[in-house]
Amino acid sequence: MKKLAFFICSIFLIASTTQAQFRKIPGEVTDSFKVRYPNAKSVSWKDRTTSFQATFVLGDDNYTAKYNSKGEWQQSEKKIKKEDLPAAVKDGLAKSKYAEWETGNVIHRDLPGNKVEYAITVSNGTLSKRVLTFNSDGQLKKDGITL
Repeated sequence: MKKLAFFICSIFLIASTTQAQFRKIPGEVTDSFKVRYPNAKSVSWKDRTTSFQATFVLGDDNYTAKYNSKGEWQQSEKKIKKEDLPAAVKDGLAKSKYAEWETGNVIHRDLPGNKVEYAITVSNGTLSKRVLTFNSDGQLKKDGITL
C-alpha cells in the first residue's frame, strides 16, 4: 500500500512540475497576442489552467503577458531596476514602513485601462519577505507576504 501511495504521489509530482502542454493554445489567444505585440521575439506559451501566459522578448526586455481563454489580454509585466521606478513610487516606498528593508525584484505591470502598477519585493532578513504593490501615483495598494 505504501508503494502504491508513493507511486501515485510521484506521478502527480512529475505531472505538476513538467512543462508539458496539455491543451492547445486557442487561436483567439495567439491572434490577440500578435496584434498587441507584433514585434515580439522568442515567444513561448504556458497553460496556466485558468489563463495562458506568453513569455517573450521585446526590444531589450523580457516580458510575460497573460490572456484568458477568450483571447482577452489580462496583464503584461517586465522586471525593471529600482532606479527606473517613477519618482512618485520611489517616494511612496520611502514613506512606507518598509523604507529600510532591502529591495529585491521590481516589476513593472501594465493592466487594462492603461493602468500601471509596480510590484516590489522587499525583505528584512532571510525570513521576512513581502511584495508591495504600488499604483503609478505611488500609493501602496497591496502588502502581501511571500515565501
